[in-house]
Amino acid sequence: MKGLELLLLPLLLILKDVSAQWNVWMPRDISAMTNSCVVIPCSFTYPSGIRPYRGVHGIWYFGHPYPQLFPPVVYKSRTDIVHESYKGRTKLLGDLTQKNCTLLINNVGVEHSGRYYFRADLGGANIYTYPDFTKLQVLDQPNIDVPEEIVSDQSLDLTCYVPDNCPDMSPQIHWMYTDYLPDPVFTPDNVEESNTAVLSSTLTFTPKPMHNGQLLGCRVHFENTTFFYERLISLDIKYAPRTVWVNVSQEVMEGSSVVLHCDVDSNPAPRITWYFGDKELMSEVASNSSLPLDNLTPEEEGVYTCVGDNGYGSMNTSMYLAVNYPPREPWINESLTLLEGSSVSLQCNSKGNPMPTLTWLKDGELVGTITAEEGSVLELHEITPQAHGVYRCLAENEHGRASNSLNITVEFAPILLDDSKCTIVREGVQCVCIASGNPEPVIEFYLPDLNITINDSNSLFNYRTYSDGYTSTGIIKLQDKGERGNNGDTAVHVHCSISNMYGSETIRLELQQEKKFMMAVIVGTIGGVAVIAFIIAAVRYVGQNNKKENGNPGQDVGSKVENPSMFYSAVKKDKQSLRKKVLKTELLGSKFNSILEEGTGDDSDYQSVGPMAGMERQELNYAALEFLHGRHREGGFRRADGDGSDYTEIKAK
Repeated sequence: MKGLELLLLPLLLILKDVSAQWNVWMPRDISAMTNSCVVIPCSFTYPSGIRPYRGVHGIWYFGHPYPQLFPPVVYKSRTDIVHESYKGRTKLLGDLTQKNCTLLINNVGVEHSGRYYFRADLGGANIYTYPDFTKLQVLDQPNIDVPEEIVSDQSLDLTCYVPDNCPDMSPQIHWMYTDYLPDPVFTPDNVEESNTAVLSSTLTFTPKPMHNGQLLGCRVHFENTTFFYERLISLDIKYAPRTVWVNVSQEVMEGSSVVLHCDVDSNPAPRITWYFGDKELMSEVASNSSLPLDNLTPEEEGVYTCVGDNGYGSMNTSMYLAVNYPPREPWINESLTLLEGSSVSLQCNSKGNPMPTLTWLKDGELVGTITAEEGSVLELHEITPQAHGVYRCLAENEHGRASNSLNITVEFAPILLDDSKCTIVREGVQCVCIASGNPEPVIEFYLPDLNITINDSNSLFNYRTYSDGYTSTGIIKLQDKGERGNNGDTAVHVHCSISNMYGSETIRLELQQEKKFMMAVIVGTIGGVAVIAFIIAAVRYVGQNNKKENGNPGQDVGSKVENPSMFYSAVKKDKQSLRKKVLKTELLGSKFNSILEEGTGDDSDYQSVGPMAGMERQELNYAALEFLHGRHREGGFRRADGDGSDYTEIKAK
């Protein structure tokens, strides 16, 4: 009770200074733990002119100050009649005669929380309900004073409060779940204010982001009782973004889709902003964000950055998105026309991912291969005519290929080819001049003995030209004896001149294959004469045998048709008719036949040239055999062919 007297002493001192009016003093708010007790300090005054009638009495109401509303009676000094919820729970600790109305409530429960009013009864009409009240709050757990904002890495004080307004019960405070805290400090304290007591304990530590969301607890125990009270809180620690997670860098194909994810660890949730380079793509307040990218193009390859900012700080993380695609059509030089001996650099550039391999091909043949970021350069030095062709740059990577081509045209002075020469043919001498050059060379023939130039404007001597690409061919035929000149020389003098805008050349054409041709003529002639002699001998031998068999060798050969005799024809000059008859006998050799073929033309079409020029024209006379009405082997007679000639089989005995 000594503690109670000390509690009421300040109240009594205050009452001395209060004027003698209807006044009451009690704490505006007071609290207590469930199942404990609470003492509500109270003192009152009344007008000094009032004399209490039959003593001083008092009544405590709950909820309302007006009796006509029938508020629950908490305590009544005249009787023991109280509301059932307060039976045996209340006791007046103060002396009403001393104007002390202090009230004790035991075993309070949550249902006892509310306003408490005091009513003074001095007898007769001197009854007054004071409008002031005490508000009781019955707690089932202690209070923890948590700052409005807890910031990471800043010192934090958390205070646990428990009311200490029950004289018979003394509380003790313990903190729970503090083992994970860095260097916690506990500071106990007891605070009295407005005649109410509060026991407290302050926990001091420096929180980290890792402590966000963790539990802390305050536990209250009243000594000598089994009453325990606990309160748990979850730490809400504000901290700047400490991690920003995005997809790892990756490769995707052109035209495909991908979703980029970003998770930010911060409190509170940040504003997440996606950037492509310096360009902002999207922004939202969230702990994670997704950026969809559809139908990707190579232009969307690059660095994507996720930035998280929550006001306490910011952090960002980037990833690289590679867009793979097949090579694009290479860029190369335009087609070129170059002069022999010059140099050129052929450029080839192509885009692709991965970087394409660039290969140079000339007319389908490999020239060079390179993999380079800036492209491929093919150097051609001291170009020759063989550099002419189609150059193709081929770009390849694992996703495809593409190519582009150019033409290189090499211009060069004319070159006389080895096949240029004069040869003997059936018609005489044929001279061929073959030259290569670009532009196409002009070919002219010159006969120095006649001082004649033969070209397109001069159509003598069967002049003809042919072109095949950069190769030109000129041909003339010399058929007349006078075409080689009148100097009596048996040689052929023919010069060939080739020229274009880059140069010219003149060369004398050599006559080739003369001895071989003459040998063929001589051998063919001798062979032909030998064959004819053999035929004549064979025919005579057969004729003589026939005469002996007939017994009348002097008979006219034309008198008996059934036993015809042979007669010899005169030497003929009709070589065409003779050639036909000789060919039908199939007795002459191929060399002789070729000689005959050379003589089938008009006599005016042939002129011996060169070594043949010394030979005078001679008529070759041949013997022809004619068999009139020869007997067929089967005994019949027939016409051998349609030209009136008859033949029979010749047998050797």
